[in-house]
Amino acid sequence: MTSVAILGTGIMGAPMARNLAAAGLRVTAWNRTQEKARPLAADGVTVADTAAAAVEGADVIVTMLLDAGTVRAAMTAAAPALRPGQVWAQMSTVGPAGAAELAALAAEHGLTYVDAPVQGTRQPAEQGKLVVLAAGPQEARKAVEPVFDAVGQRTLWVGEDGADGTASKLKLAAVGYAISLTAVVAESLALAKGLGLDPDLVRQVISGGPLDNAYFQGKSKAIMEGDFTPSFTVDNAEKDTRLIVEAGAAAGVRMDVAAAARERFRRASAQGHGGEDMAATWYASFTGQG
Repeated sequence: MTSVAILGTGIMGAPMARNLAAAGLRVTAWNRTQEKARPLAADGVTVADTAAAAVEGADVIVTMLLDAGTVRAAMTAAAPALRPGQVWAQMSTVGPAGAAELAALAAEHGLTYVDAPVQGTRQPAEQGKLVVLAAGPQEARKAVEPVFDAVGQRTLWVGEDGADGTASKLKLAAVGYAISLTAVVAESLALAKGLGLDPDLVRQVISGGPLDNAYFQGKSKAIMEGDFTPSFTVDNAEKDTRLIVEAGAAAGVRMDVAAAARERFRRASAQGHGGEDMAATWYASFTGQG
């Protein structure tokens, strides 16, 4: 039986831990805020008090945290219990520079590093239908296969060197589409409202036509109903758009839409909506409103 340590049990990490346990893997979870991890005990997950206790003896270590800084902090805290040969599946969105930094940390501890960010939000995570974007050595794939199969509907292997950030680069390109589309939907509905129209008229125009899709329907519904239960938060979207803009700049590619979307998420967060679903970028259209 594969034993898995999962560090980070937030919106994504908690359902991933449940799916890992449901698949018959032996799972130990840790979260900096322990209250978020404790409910997992009811699903057969062992909840550890420390990151070191979580990783001790694990075959595979999964990190699902906010950014490269929080991942580094968690793995540094876990360092006393790390052992050479453990496989580290780094599944957070950290960008290519972050992936290289964390791969270097893995090398310091003799860990086999797999760069494996996921495409998807809370609902696909709960359903075990994430798409895993992975890069890592062939010898690590057998170890991570049951992990990726438990949390995702498919795994797309894009390379054998996790340190080069190939998977993290692909994640930014893919997530940029979803994040930018969210901002576009919010702006379209906000403009209708600002012009004195019922925003639902925009939905009626789009629905059933060539521009319609489930994503548009979901985000527009959330905005219309004022239900911003987080699937992917404003603050996460702001962080990811920052990574996208930085990666583009490093590659000599202008990311104008991502930069504009980032400014919207920054404003929405400043208005107090950082922990809400990224559809709350709607509020960024209205000056002085919270």
